[in-house]
Amino acid sequence: DFLDSLSGGRAMNAFDILNFTTRAMYLMVLLSAPMLGSALLVGLLISLLQATTQVQEQTLTFVPKIIVTFLMAALTGTWIGQQLYSFAYDIYTFIPKITANIGIYVK
Repeated sequence: DFLDSLSGGRAMNAFDILNFTTRAMYLMVLLSAPMLGSALLVGLLISLLQATTQVQEQTLTFVPKIIVTFLMAALTGTWIGQQLYSFAYDIYTFIPKITANIGIYVK
């Protein structure tokens, strides 16, 4: 478990902060990947289509990217919510472990 690798009955230190920060940044990249990847793929396909047909309409690239990005957000929204919930739960579960060791008791 992620929390078992942290503090283990002592006050929070730089290692714990670094672990939470690293996990938050990894989660940010992981959760944005479906939307960014799909927009990248659609942009590449449309640019290939524009290059082969020589149609250089600027709005042609934006509308499909926006539609695909919103579609991917709708499709992966549950998974994103579960990942964010898990991360927030770990952080809030860790707070009493920190405060108990420094003499502050949270009820």
